Amino acid sequence: MENFIVSARKYRPQNFSTVVGQAHITTTLKNAIRNHQLAHAFLFCGPRGVGKTTCARILAKTINCENLQPDGEACNECHSCKSFNEGSSFNIHELDAASNNSVDDIRTLVEQVRFSPQAGKYKIYIIDEVHMLSSSAFNAFLKTLEEPPSYAIFILATTEKHKILPTILSRCQIFDFKRITIQDTVDHLQEICGKENIQADTDALHLVAQKTDGCMRDSLSTLDKIVSFTSGHLTYQNTLEHLNILDYDYFFRVMDTVLQEDIATALLLFDEILQKGFEGDNFLNGWAEFLRNLLLCKEEKALHLVEVSGNLKERYKQLSSQISPAYLITALHLLNETEINYRMARNKRLHVEMALIKLCYLQQAVTLVSDDNTGEVSKKKLVPDGSAPQQLRTAAAQPTAARPVTEKPAAPAAPVTPPASTTNTATPPVPPVQAPPVAASHTPAPAEATPPPAAPVTPPVVPPVATTAPQTSAPAQPTAPVSAPAAKPATTAAPAGKLTGLAAMKQAMAAKQQDTPQATIIPLTQGAIHVYWEEFIDQYRQANKMTVVSNLQLALLKLLTPTEIGIVSRNIVQFRFMEEEKLVISEFFKQKFNNPTIILTLLLDESQQTQDIGPAPLSSREQFQQMAEKFPLVKELKDRLNMELDF
Repeated sequence: MENFIVSARKYRPQNFSTVVGQAHITTTLKNAIRNHQLAHAFLFCGPRGVGKTTCARILAKTINCENLQPDGEACNECHSCKSFNEGSSFNIHELDAASNNSVDDIRTLVEQVRFSPQAGKYKIYIIDEVHMLSSSAFNAFLKTLEEPPSYAIFILATTEKHKILPTILSRCQIFDFKRITIQDTVDHLQEICGKENIQADTDALHLVAQKTDGCMRDSLSTLDKIVSFTSGHLTYQNTLEHLNILDYDYFFRVMDTVLQEDIATALLLFDEILQKGFEGDNFLNGWAEFLRNLLLCKEEKALHLVEVSGNLKERYKQLSSQISPAYLITALHLLNETEINYRMARNKRLHVEMALIKLCYLQQAVTLVSDDNTGEVSKKKLVPDGSAPQQLRTAAAQPTAARPVTEKPAAPAAPVTPPASTTNTATPPVPPVQAPPVAASHTPAPAEATPPPAAPVTPPVVPPVATTAPQTSAPAQPTAPVSAPAAKPATTAAPAGKLTGLAAMKQAMAAKQQDTPQATIIPLTQGAIHVYWEEFIDQYRQANKMTVVSNLQLALLKLLTPTEIGIVSRNIVQFRFMEEEKLVISEFFKQKFNNPTIILTLLLDESQQTQDIGPAPLSSREQFQQMAEKFPLVKELKDRLNMELDF
């Protein structure tokens, strides 16, 4: 027990070839060492547990290796490599910036940089968690980092690159470490299990890799825990139990019940999941990932995104072939909404159960409807049979030319009125006559534009007949010219009923002016002006705009001419304010006196400007003298304390 070393330390990589999942970085570093193109400052950034500090130590050891291998690796046999492996190298210094983040710590480091190495070619400084340095420490480090001695190399490591100053970033070669893939993690864990004589199922190692999310250090720590829990025999079931992960078999069973629309069995399965200690959000999250994997299995080129073991991937492919992509996408959207609202739900169990019930009936929510006229197949949401919304949507899906006339309830009433014998007595301007031209725009022949009941009647006779009553036959003389061009009823009726936009606006304005009686103009008097002015001020007073009220009250109103009102301001500030409010005041008086010709003139009385200005402000010395005259004890206090006042 005393000699036990955790796997994360025991199997820590000692050279570049044993680093897992970072080939793009290790290859670059080895080539730089072989070609003697080393930078003076490196920045290793990326997630935790992916090998940043490990690569920094390997780089530091390889740089000072006395017998460098042809492939760019350290020999591990020379004096420099042995001293590094034993932790006694004087040329490699490692600093934890989380606990040494002050300016003094950086100054101490800078002082050490001045001394050349006693043995070896380079002095390497590894600063871990460099983002923890203060801004002052960063600034103190800038000059040395930009132009260090030829024998000094700095390797910075951080998990939060965005917290480092841009001036530091610009002085370093930046290497971005990526998360280790699940397959790379599984391969490395299998290698360690082989060295430690641990029996481990591949599915169990997949669970460990998925749980640790690309962090090799966490994967090795988790492996140590499960080995202690299972006495060196890792199976899928005991790994599930130890990691508190919901078994994928539950998701397959729930999916089968949902596809069979068996609500009772689905709710019983969810209750069994809850009895095992899993929360509803764990179930929602796991099932969403399950549906996502099913959707990815629909496409062969996206199959590599499903990061599960080979046996489980085959089950995914078999089940996905039975489900449509539309169903999976809709189910994913529903689960996403349920998971978002889970925290706000009071009854969380019922919230998840409602999502289960909806998913059971999700297949009935979408059906295929074929249009007999066009032959197209479209997706429609189901509503109760025979209901009005479904009929309206069915009619809306048809083309305009194929729609029956019955979709307008008022249309059949048009041909029921007078017989064809009263056609000569019809008045063209009647509004219902404009209904046929809408259909005439689709077909050029006038006969096709007529309503269905009037189709047998001759085309010149039918259009004027629409809804005219026999009583309207008396004014036949005004309508006589209209009946002449009976061969084209649609073109003759349009000018009478439809006007261009400008003509229609002119007629509407003329009719409004005729219907609206002219308001009587109230003559301007000095008394009326003051009464309305107080009313105008009172509007701002009710709105609690007292600054505006005070400016308006200082103004003096005069009647200059029968149609001109003058506002006299006392100073330039008030005059500027009145200029800004001139338009509002002018419109107010025009409405009150019903006279749009009223003119508002602003005047400035320069004679009162000096009267409004108060006495000049006192200086600090004058204020003290005035205070000392009023309160003699103040001057006595100043003299006793020998105070010198700074005026």
